[in-house]
Amino acid sequence: MRAAVIPFAIAALCCAAFLVSFLRDRRRLRVGFYLFFALLFLGITFIALLASVSPKAAGFVAVGVILLIIPTVLALTVFLICNGITMLRREGRRLANVLSLLTGLGICALIVFNATVTQLAWEPLDIVRGSLNGILVYVSFLFVCFLLYSIVYGRIRTEKGVDFVVVLGSGLLEGHKVPPLLAGRLKRAKRVVDAEARRGREPMVVTSGGQGPDEDLPESHAMAGYLVENGVPRERILLEDRSRTTFENLTFSAEIMKERKADYRCTVVTNNFHVLRAALIARRAKVNGQVIGSPTAWYFWPSATIREFVAILVDHKIKNLVICGLIVLSQVSRAFS
Repeated sequence: MRAAVIPFAIAALCCAAFLVSFLRDRRRLRVGFYLFFALLFLGITFIALLASVSPKAAGFVAVGVILLIIPTVLALTVFLICNGITMLRREGRRLANVLSLLTGLGICALIVFNATVTQLAWEPLDIVRGSLNGILVYVSFLFVCFLLYSIVYGRIRTEKGVDFVVVLGSGLLEGHKVPPLLAGRLKRAKRVVDAEARRGREPMVVTSGGQGPDEDLPESHAMAGYLVENGVPRERILLEDRSRTTFENLTFSAEIMKERKADYRCTVVTNNFHVLRAALIARRAKVNGQVIGSPTAWYFWPSATIREFVAILVDHKIKNLVICGLIVLSQVSRAFS
């Protein structure tokens, strides 16, 4: 029982930090880290309590968890490669569509590299291997936190009684057509509007998206036309047609909403894989609202999620480069100590 006290205390502190941060502003990455460590130390507490009752059972559970790592990694690798091939067949040859394939092949290459270095037993390669493995552990930790909190955040219901529903653009087909990905966002936005109407409210819809170099009209105009065709009155739609990025989507949309109502509340609609990053950007853009997601085709989700994670890594590139540099330095210093 005593062995469980420390991990339980840490778990309780992490849970408290998670709840406080979540209630203050759930649109922060740190909330995901608190959640991860709370679950981790709750799991350690469970094993410690089990060990006080039956050491053999606790050992069996601990070993089982460790042994599951290898088949899980192998299954994940196969899935990512198969998913990448599916993406190439259905979505075409673009870098964004092959991220899952590249990740799967990267894991295979790392396994082969580790086995080769073990056979060669050459110190410089040992340093490289240690550095790569350390960076991989760090990035994997970040990805697990990101994925965990993306799922949690995406399933939390947003506040009712909003004044605006903002729909983020995602590009047009053939320069003027609303693609399925964007249509899903617009359908989700209409469901929000309909739900608010049943409560006696009439929120405005802000379609957000400028005109790209290969588009015949701004995305927001095509989005508005789609909504009108599906029953949303044109007078209930506001157009934000200057933006080129998600940050501009939200910044310019916030300006439009503030002009209409200074103390507005809104819901931002995007796809489910984009929810967490859009929420982080919404906080940066000082948008008073939470983000919800529309469903995405199963085969599209893995590559899109990896893309979102990479974008967040880039957003925090200085911190990540410093940590990766420290990992490399630790391996070099260990080799020469």
